Amino acid sequence: MDPTPILDVLPRGRHRLTREQVVASQRGRLLVGMAEVVAERGYAHTSVADVLKRVRVSRETFYEHFTDKQDCFLAAFNKGDDLLESAVREATGPRDLPAMERFERALTAYLELMASEPAIAKTALVESYAAGPEVTARRFEVQAGWIELFSEILTEDERWRALPDPLFTCQLLIGGVGTMVTAHLAAGNHEAVPGLRTPVLALLEALLA
Repeated sequence: MDPTPILDVLPRGRHRLTREQVVASQRGRLLVGMAEVVAERGYAHTSVADVLKRVRVSRETFYEHFTDKQDCFLAAFNKGDDLLESAVREATGPRDLPAMERFERALTAYLELMASEPAIAKTALVESYAAGPEVTARRFEVQAGWIELFSEILTEDERWRALPDPLFTCQLLIGGVGTMVTAHLAAGNHEAVPGLRTPVLALLEALLA
């Protein structure tokens, strides 16, 4: 992931930031640092010390925000999901657009974000399996949220509603896309993720034909 303003070092000495701003900056830097280090080394090989070295925050400060490594990872996971969902929802456009156009816009945004934000993507789709049952359960909750979002869009199309089981079909579709994206990310081939858009849309059109 490219360096972001959230990783900027706080100014030394006197500054005009409030205590709340300082705390928010520290927490944000730790979340980004956790995602970046885990994406590079894997969850199992990442330590709290690795994250502290990356973002230049003290161990005492870390434990003011999080109880342990998993707690920080889960917070990074949730923050990444919030950012992704917000961006994808915005990309779908107004509800008066045709359903298939909204689906294409949402799918394109999702795949492009997975490719352009590999740290967030690997945190969400690859390393979450290594972070323990609590994180794995949270991942399944997130996937259910994506299914709900895309199902809501697709249900606006009468051809989709005419399928024998629209919800189950959506579960297969989103689960399949997630699996293929995960495979690319695990192989370090994140630049290939946007290429999934064309075959997915072709499959969908064939299904609705």
